[in-house]
Amino acid sequence: MAFEDLKAELALLINQMENQPEDRHELYMQIREKLNEMRAFGMPVPEDLVRLEEELEAEFAAAQAPKKG
Repeated sequence: MAFEDLKAELALLINQMENQPEDRHELYMQIREKLNEMRAFGMPVPEDLVRLEEELEAEFAAAQAPKKG
């Protein structure tokens, strides 16, 4: 898949995430998949998307962590 195609798909996924917060986890998984695909092909991965991926991963990990108290 061409780099420009992947960038366009990522932009669409991010737009969907903003418009459909109830599907946020599914969109995170799709973004993660596309970024991993870019990495596998040795394509440059935009730093802002890497930060977004890390932030979402931390958010979902915190939500799944057992609560103390």
